[in-house]
Amino acid sequence: MSLSSLPLAFSSGSAPLVRSVKPATSSVVMETVADLKALADKCNPVVGYFNPTSLTEMEFWGQSQEATIGFLRQAEIKHGRVAMAAFVGFIVQSNGIHFPFDLTTSGISYADISAAGAPAAQWDALPTNSKMQILGFVGFLEWWSENKYALAQSGEKHYMRGGKPGVFPKFNAGGIPHPVPLELFDPFGFSKNKSPEAKADGLVKEINNGRLAMLGIMAFVAEARVPGSVPFLNGLIAPYSGETMAFFSATDNLPFVSAMLQNAPF
Repeated sequence: MSLSSLPLAFSSGSAPLVRSVKPATSSVVMETVADLKALADKCNPVVGYFNPTSLTEMEFWGQSQEATIGFLRQAEIKHGRVAMAAFVGFIVQSNGIHFPFDLTTSGISYADISAAGAPAAQWDALPTNSKMQILGFVGFLEWWSENKYALAQSGEKHYMRGGKPGVFPKFNAGGIPHPVPLELFDPFGFSKNKSPEAKADGLVKEINNGRLAMLGIMAFVAEARVPGSVPFLNGLIAPYSGETMAFFSATDNLPFVSAMLQNAPF
């Protein structure tokens, strides 16, 4: 509902004072299904737009279809970036590569963690405090990426409100007391001077690489947990007998963890 005018004051026996207000106009442009189809052709002209579900036609949480598409686009880009890092990390850790110094002040070294076995087993071997620190750091990144103030200070909007999916707000904008020396996105400034065309082409490549990485890391995890489930990787991935989807293990001795693990599917 829009109001063309708002009464400011009323005086007995006189006409009310009225201030005219121009209707709010929005320049927000959000992606539609047509935009997804155009992007799909750029990413893979052979496959094109493939949507076996009706997700892009839904309205999550009572939001618009465009806002839902923004959410899905953000989710894919973010998970693709995480998967690319995970894919490389899995290969590095599987080959026994690690930092040469201690992990904790108590004397636990990266070599000790590496000796625990495959990447998943190495995760289980991490001290509980290390896992808590990682969880807290990831939580901070999530909070900062969703923060309207942080986005506004970087000249951006939320991805469900007309902002560009995949944008991560700057740390050194918005008056943070202790500026972070490097940004999470483009820390060395390699992309900031690229043309819009080059950035658009880079985004297409990032989406494709992210999709492949998501398939790749899940293949690694599946083969580790169920040897032979990925024939191409049979014999290349060390078996893992723990719970692949559990952030904490029983050895962390945290409330509710043991009960949750008892109800795990494996």
